[in-house]
Amino acid sequence: MVNPFVHVELNTTDLPAAKSFYGSLFTWTLSDVAMGPAGNYTMINVGEGTGGGMEQHPMPGEPSAWLAYVMVDDIQAATEKARSLGAKIIREPTEVPDTGWISIFIDPTGATLGLFQAKLK
Repeated sequence: MVNPFVHVELNTTDLPAAKSFYGSLFTWTLSDVAMGPAGNYTMINVGEGTGGGMEQHPMPGEPSAWLAYVMVDDIQAATEKARSLGAKIIREPTEVPDTGWISIFIDPTGATLGLFQAKLK
């Protein structure tokens, strides 16, 4: 698949409760990674398949929600293409230190999706 789903993220209003719930429900390994002033990001290792993460919701007042990310080769070009097709960009391309870049958009039907470009090693 040229553009696979590569990461699934929970933006939650209550990170400790989410970690407790999902850590008890599934056999996921949860590990916190320091993200500087933004606080911690909890990585989700599922063993096999697409992993993900959890974080305190970055948009206060918004409900908790899962967000899928799709791999792209060029974050700038893919974000601009989404915009040209009618998407509303809610996070312009942003570097994730030592990992790559992300952007997030709302498609013309109202669904939210993330894009991810891996940093070349």
